[in-house]
Amino acid sequence: MKNRCLQLLLVFLLCSCNKLLDLKPRDNMSEKTFYKTPADFKLAANALYNSLPGFDFADVESDIAFNQANAVSDGDYLPPENDANWTNAYYYIRNANIMITKGTAFADAETKRYVAEAKFFRALSYWNIFRLFGGVPLVTDVLTETDERLYGPRASRQETVGLIIQDLKEAVADLPKQNDLSAADQGRITRGAASGLLARVTLFEGTWQKYHQQTAAADYLGMAIEAAGNIIAGQEYALFKDKAAQSYRYLFIEEGNGAKENILDRRYAVNVSGQGYPYSVGDPGYLPTKKLADMYLCKDGLPISKSESFKGYATIGSEFENRDPRMTMTFIIPGTYTVRPFHPVTPIQNWPTSPQRNGNTGYITYKYISENAYGNGNNGVNFGFYRHLIRYAEILLIYAEAIYEKNGGISDADLDKSINLLRDRVNMPRLTNAFVSQNGLNMLTEIRRERTLELALEGFRYDDIRRWKTAETEMPGAVTGIKIKNTEWNTIAPYSQASYQSRVDGNGFLVVQAATARKFDPAKHYLRPLPTKEIALSKGNLKQNPSW
Repeated sequence: MKNRCLQLLLVFLLCSCNKLLDLKPRDNMSEKTFYKTPADFKLAANALYNSLPGFDFADVESDIAFNQANAVSDGDYLPPENDANWTNAYYYIRNANIMITKGTAFADAETKRYVAEAKFFRALSYWNIFRLFGGVPLVTDVLTETDERLYGPRASRQETVGLIIQDLKEAVADLPKQNDLSAADQGRITRGAASGLLARVTLFEGTWQKYHQQTAAADYLGMAIEAAGNIIAGQEYALFKDKAAQSYRYLFIEEGNGAKENILDRRYAVNVSGQGYPYSVGDPGYLPTKKLADMYLCKDGLPISKSESFKGYATIGSEFENRDPRMTMTFIIPGTYTVRPFHPVTPIQNWPTSPQRNGNTGYITYKYISENAYGNGNNGVNFGFYRHLIRYAEILLIYAEAIYEKNGGISDADLDKSINLLRDRVNMPRLTNAFVSQNGLNMLTEIRRERTLELALEGFRYDDIRRWKTAETEMPGAVTGIKIKNTEWNTIAPYSQASYQSRVDGNGFLVVQAATARKFDPAKHYLRPLPTKEIALSKGNLKQNPSW
């Protein structure tokens, strides 16, 4: 009888515990119990915003910026076991897939909006790996760890970019316009952001197809023209001009937060730990190269090789005279004073001491440098201004380039609604077909120049020279900086020292990295190698990129 009572007591306790305890696995809670209201979908979408890229020094992987030697620009990287680009992308793809799958059961506009955000972020994640690796495995369902589809083969380029385009077009249909966002929702994904990413992706693939001898260039370029043209016609966005002649520089610091030019930002709060940028622009340095410096036109609209107004390199400031004003809003003119971080009452002269840093080109970046000493970031404290991920300026550039690439020419009217708006902002002469012809210029070269200078140090150059198939020419050259032989720099420390005097090329320019240290193999470097661990886990289905 005693044993029977104990058994009954045990059964009672177990039943009571089962009623009190939630035995559903916590790692599946979001899928099984979470998606019930639009607020649930909004909360889930919030987590996807962590996939927006933050501030980085991406252009050092190209030819227009330098910090120190890196494997990408040197061309000596090897297939990695793991790649964060790949791993992070599929993490967010899975989270987006959960939202999209759960969203099929809802028809209300609010839920559809957040599902559209998930489609945007799935497209963004696939774009982040497509641009590097080409076609990748496509996963659009929520798979378990035993599902054989986890080990599927790569999709083709066409299939991969097709999914990105489809997601973005579907997102556009259900996202709000920028002008319809409430104050609390400022910074969320909008119709303009989805259209802007669509324009970027289709320009990339259209020019990739054209210059890599593939077949569908015109179709993608047409999509880019349409997407960019729709944003322009919508008149929701405009170039930032609040600071008159210095508007371009102020756009990239606190004054540019919330500007109508910004279609999509990664937004940061002030005085939050974890972000030391842009203090790190100056130390150890996100430094422009001579190649970037020489690309800026003179004030007469001509390249330095053709303009009589170019002042040469003899003095420390001569090459900055009579140039496109964006040059001196991106580079610091030697002798300019800026605010020393965390010492607001003691400005620091950025020459001659600041150029003395690792990997020195002699040029110093002005873009991103705040006028607020406490806004320049240090010790991981956040500075409080935004990373502009999609700007209206980029849309104007996409529109002009896509038209030229598709049609083999561009009208003055289309130049006036695109590139010439950028030139107007900085009081540069307008680009016209007659000007190009009269001065022996090349229109495509000038369109590409405009893109490179307007978007300088924003992380576009590596993708651009790969899609134009010019990386094999641009990347292997030596990285050079200021001219120190037979110039005023020759008398100024540290450039007067023997260690610098011996590091010049035949024309007297400082060699930061010799051409022998840089290479680009066109047989393999246009695409990154897939992570070897992913290939090993794929049961033979995942194939490596050519020549890797």
